[in-house]
Amino acid sequence: MAGETKNVPVHVSLIMDGNGRWAKERGKERVYGHFEGVSSVRACVEAAVEHGVRYLSLFAFSEENWNRPDDEVTTLMGLMVKAMAEEMDSLDRNGVRFMVLGNRQRLGEDLNKTIDACMERTASNDILTLIIFLSYSGKWDILQAAKKLALDIAENPDKEKVLENMTVADFDKYLVTADIPDPDLIVRTSGEHRLSNYLLWQGAYSEFYFTETLWPDFRKVEFAKALESFAKRDRRYGKVK
Repeated sequence: MAGETKNVPVHVSLIMDGNGRWAKERGKERVYGHFEGVSSVRACVEAAVEHGVRYLSLFAFSEENWNRPDDEVTTLMGLMVKAMAEEMDSLDRNGVRFMVLGNRQRLGEDLNKTIDACMERTASNDILTLIIFLSYSGKWDILQAAKKLALDIAENPDKEKVLENMTVADFDKYLVTADIPDPDLIVRTSGEHRLSNYLLWQGAYSEFYFTETLWPDFRKVEFAKALESFAKRDRRYGKVK
């Protein structure tokens, strides 16, 4: 039950994988799995609120995903606009703050307008922060952070001193995830055991949970299993206990 899980992670991040395989197993086109996966997103948002998770992030579309067939990419972008429009009333009503992080310059105008409207509408909500990583990759994030840092350093007369005293926390501020806690738990569905260029910096001390369950079948019961696994972990952060 929701109230029985102890040691609840503050930030759970989900790598949503297996939509295409799920659809193929049913003799349908890949995009059918993407449509069904929206229901899993809804279920996980509800589960996160029920269990007291404060941040839930979803790896929805990577920088590498732009290499997929044009018709699939177009369908995915259209699905995101549709899902945001349909879910926003419920998210706002339940105190969910909505955010999208990634290389938004590559997104279409309609999608960006929808994102801005949703983010503005839910900005003051504080029950759960839902973060969608869209057109995102870990290497891209680190690179764009380094570029911004380089520009700031170039304009600083005390650049040598600034570089010498720079800390990890200082660099964190240049990432798109600034002011968002690093994920305590990263979950990947569909049986794959890799990060796929996701949150490479932020996931340094994340716990991992891998499941054979395909994303369209990952609902509240599976979410609870991931939290139960996390609750048994002994997180030492390099220290000896």
